[in-house]
Amino acid sequence: QVQLVESGGGLVQAGGSLRLSCAASRGTVRTYTMAWFRQAPGKEREFVATINPSGATTDYADFVKGRFTISRDNAKNIMSLQMNSLKSEDTAVYYCATGRITIRTWRYWGQGTQVTVSS
Repeated sequence: QVQLVESGGGLVQAGGSLRLSCAASRGTVRTYTMAWFRQAPGKEREFVATINPSGATTDYADFVKGRFTISRDNAKNIMSLQMNSLKSEDTAVYYCATGRITIRTWRYWGQGTQVTVSS
């Protein structure tokens, strides 16, 4: 059983940066693909980025390409999301996930961390 805990959310001005972290507090995630999702108020949860177990392969939603960078440190059991050039539309609760079943279905989820971008 894997437990995920996100951190690093907060309030930032448009154009600013934040770095989110996702730590596996129980279990190891080094053999799992991991991902970030987000959910804005009144909207469905959407895919943001994913990274394979080695960290060599990443993929991003079009709306974050060139602004966000996903990475992982398997020795520390941590995945990160560096978010630059933030926009007001990036405001959402950000979730990390692992144990991919399909692109939309993942076995384990964190509790989420709020990111608010003021314009």
